Amino acid sequence: MKGLLLKDWYMVWKYCKYYFLLGIVFFAFSIVEDNMFFVFYPCLLCGIIPANLLGYDERSRWMQYSGTLPYTRAQIVSAKYLIGLFAQTAMLFLMGIAQGIRMGMNGSFRGNDFLVIMLLLLIASTITSSISLPFIFRLGVEKGRAAYYVLVGLICGISVMMTGLFRGPFRTVIRPNLVLVLLAVAGVGIYALSWYLSVVFYRKREL
Repeated sequence: MKGLLLKDWYMVWKYCKYYFLLGIVFFAFSIVEDNMFFVFYPCLLCGIIPANLLGYDERSRWMQYSGTLPYTRAQIVSAKYLIGLFAQTAMLFLMGIAQGIRMGMNGSFRGNDFLVIMLLLLIASTITSSISLPFIFRLGVEKGRAAYYVLVGLICGISVMMTGLFRGPFRTVIRPNLVLVLLAVAGVGIYALSWYLSVVFYRKREL
């Protein structure tokens, strides 16, 4: 398992370095711009990383080669989910810092507002990859990625709407209430369910 994670990390560093650069750019923009798009989009980028790694694996025929190695299909799936989880956690932490700085600079830091943003980011970062990865492990990268791009458009639209809500009269209505917390917990649960389904689908898939 450690070897799989190390192999994927090398691939991230070689093929996905520009994601880190984009993350830094969006980090800066999210501090100076009051637009939730700059906050949500980096989390979506993290959701793309496991799908991109799977694309490189398919093109290099790693999927077939991995059958000769002492790794189970469950371990191969788990490596992708763990890499995505590490990236999402790091980006969530980074965007949390950016939002704290922005709110502090504007003199508008409120614990409730900050917690709402973090819960929404947690929901977005877990849901995006949760929906795409089972399709990819079941159907392959090209067909499965289509589901992800549809979701990207949906989340981008939601982020624009959320920007309006935080600026408008609903600012005082949206609070880290029980419903929002339950949604965040549901997002984590869906990620775990997605992980399980991907293992089941990949075990049954003919390579």
